[in-house]
Amino acid sequence: MRKIIIAVSIVLGSMLVLSGCNNRAEGVAVVPAEFKPMQQSYKGVLPCADCGGIETSLFLEKDGSWIMQQKYQGRGDGTATASWGTWARTANKLTLTATDGEKWFFHPQGDTLVMLDQEGNAIESSLNYTLKPVQQPLPEQPMPMRGMYKYIADSATFTDCVTGKRFPVVSNIALERGYRASRKPDMAPVLVVLDAHFTHEPNPDTGVMHIALVADSEGIFKPNMGCSTTVQQ
Repeated sequence: MRKIIIAVSIVLGSMLVLSGCNNRAEGVAVVPAEFKPMQQSYKGVLPCADCGGIETSLFLEKDGSWIMQQKYQGRGDGTATASWGTWARTANKLTLTATDGEKWFFHPQGDTLVMLDQEGNAIESSLNYTLKPVQQPLPEQPMPMRGMYKYIADSATFTDCVTGKRFPVVSNIALERGYRASRKPDMAPVLVVLDAHFTHEPNPDTGVMHIALVADSEGIFKPNMGCSTTVQQ
């Protein structure tokens, strides 16, 4: 009888060990890959049907926002466009969603990003769709923005209507005057429409670099409107 009990104990112990190994293996298999929690920037020249190429600079911020600037090579005006929005990452795909709803897809490959088609699938082509990591400053190309502005105690913030993200605003006398003229007695934020770009500057409290908004226009304040309204109340 003692031998039987010992044998049964050994069998049960082996089963528990195998069960634990299987559970650990299953846990490792479902962990998705993630970007490192740090600022990253990429650059490359993407194919263009009617120009020499699209010089593309992409900036990923650790707060989940992104900024992209594109210049069309070979065009006489040499104009650049800029856009921004929020990014999300799955195991093998980076999705950029712009504030106007447009989407871009990239496949992380090593330390580079390979552009995908509009459906998020691989592009079958011999042309180069790769962006490589670089160190570069944020673009100063103005972008149209709409959000809630607040100025109090020598500090201004802007909360974007589309993404809901809030940014400190670099000191701007025109915006501060516009807010004072439009604000209500409760010092609530006021809707403003303006052109602006982003920059990196040190946090006044911690000294750590963070992203801030720089106004490129005086801004139009709409005190009787909010992010959810489209017409004058």
